Amino acid sequence: MNVKAKGARNERRARRLLESEGYAVVRAGGSLGPFDLVAFGRRGVLLVQVKTNRVPGHAEYERLSRFDNLPRGASKQVWVFHDYCTDPEIEVLR
Repeated sequence: MNVKAKGARNERRARRLLESEGYAVVRAGGSLGPFDLVAFGRRGVLLVQVKTNRVPGHAEYERLSRFDNLPRGASKQVWVFHDYCTDPEIEVLR
């Protein structure tokens, strides 16, 4: 499976996980913005960057951290899906 297909598959996995938790999810990856998914729910808004087998590099972390004008209750997160693992490794960014 090529890298792009694997990334798209993991975005769909993340979306299903969020929807199972009651979030309404919008895919924002095609917009070339810093986050792949935006999820709205009773517990707030989640901005999620989905990765496969690696964390973002330094430059990407910088780009994610600059996105800081968030509404109250919003959270920036990086979800890393590792091969052969069912659940992602979730890092909450500050």
